Amino acid sequence: MRLHDKVAIITGSARGIGEATALKFAEEGAKVVVCDLDLKGVDAVVARIKARGGRAAGFSVNVTDKASIAAMVEGTMLLFGRVDVLVNNAGIVADAQFRKMTDDQFDRVIDINLKGTYNCTRAVVDIMVAQGSGVILNASSVVGLYGNFGQTNYAASKFGVIGMAKTWARELGRKGIRANAVCPGFVETTILDSIPEKVMQAMVERVPLGRLAKPEEIANTYAFLASDEASYINGAVIEVSGGATV
Repeated sequence: MRLHDKVAIITGSARGIGEATALKFAEEGAKVVVCDLDLKGVDAVVARIKARGGRAAGFSVNVTDKASIAAMVEGTMLLFGRVDVLVNNAGIVADAQFRKMTDDQFDRVIDINLKGTYNCTRAVVDIMVAQGSGVILNASSVVGLYGNFGQTNYAASKFGVIGMAKTWARELGRKGIRANAVCPGFVETTILDSIPEKVMQAMVERVPLGRLAKPEEIANTYAFLASDEASYINGAVIEVSGGATV
């Protein structure tokens, strides 16, 4: 198992890509820390992992609240004694064309997607430095590479987490810590539920593979990057889009 005994914190892991990543990491032998605002969802994911023979703990975490993050990290250290991997997966959308976007829409997306990534990484980086090892994985998006209509706030946040990953790769590489960003394309998750069918069809037609990604396909990428198989991958931006941007 490629993640045997590694301790992995995954934010936003009560559903979607985060849930798939938590399950994949557990399958690969990791001790998984499931984090989300949705405590009922957290408990369900932890129960699924344990039912499959895996090891997991769950915490209610608001990535904009440093106290809740600190409590989760403290609990993780008490339970498992280290932090090997952080997957900064938590994120939201609040779409609107730029001229109609409210300050609240902009601020909420930046606070969760960008500042939340900073907050969580800041809470574990000293632990990783003391260990002399660690992996930080930031959830970006193809929108963070190319922008997208109606997503000024989301694009800004996802461009930002790429910049963070590249900067951390430079600053922390000599400390034994790798930082990378993953840029999914269109993924079959509840975040797409509000999109009209006609728009969904157009999205699918843009993908050379002719379909949306499954959350598990993004999770597989995270698992590889978190493993020792990716020991020389640092500061990379990995697009997982089925070729949608070709």
